[in-house]
Amino acid sequence: MSTPENSSESRRDRRAPEHADYLAGDGDAGHGSDEPTRAYDVRDVRDDTTASRADTTAVRTDREEVVAREKEEFGGFKFGSAFFGWLCAMGMTALLTALVAGAGAALGLSEQVTADEAAQNADTIGIAGAVAVLVILLVSYYAGGYVAGRMARFSGAKQGLAVWLWAVVIAIVVAIVTAVAGAQWNILADVNTFPRLPFNEGELTTVGIITAVGALLVSLGGAVLGGLAGMRYHRKVDRAGFRA
Repeated sequence: MSTPENSSESRRDRRAPEHADYLAGDGDAGHGSDEPTRAYDVRDVRDDTTASRADTTAVRTDREEVVAREKEEFGGFKFGSAFFGWLCAMGMTALLTALVAGAGAALGLSEQVTADEAAQNADTIGIAGAVAVLVILLVSYYAGGYVAGRMARFSGAKQGLAVWLWAVVIAIVVAIVTAVAGAQWNILADVNTFPRLPFNEGELTTVGIITAVGALLVSLGGAVLGGLAGMRYHRKVDRAGFRA
């Protein structure tokens, strides 16, 4: 004959497996088995998101490490690439100078402007010519720096600076040769590849000095910006390669 205590223990024993199944998420719908399952699903999604972020971070770190090693090995000045960039800058200068000169003598870049006309309109011709020179140099040396930066792949600013240094060195060499051997060796003037203002040689004017200083700064800035733009193309290629 069972006592009340035995009946109570028997009921607790029968409920124990059901309670265990409920906690494990195996109970029926009446016991709310969906809640534990939903919790596990959210946890899995969070784990996948965390893993995806970790993979993205790892890829970014790998790309940065690879680019850093490549830059350490192949970075720095590449004067060979810069020389071809300088050639591009000279070609662009000659082309743009011809286009501007063909647009009209009012810009002060045409050889048909006489000394009397220049004297009568010195301010207009000088300022217009100075602006034209600066624009031509900016575009030309940007193109030259871009070529050097694309060829060298790394250190774009240094490649642009190297293009500018080529221009300065060659101009100094030509000036020395011209001073020693005579004006017939002034190659840059003979081939007319550099925009010229309507001022006689030996004359120093305010516009001329400002233009000379501005030409140095603008050409340097254009070359450096072009070098950075040329290098940036390769960084896009690297990012696309590591995303694949």
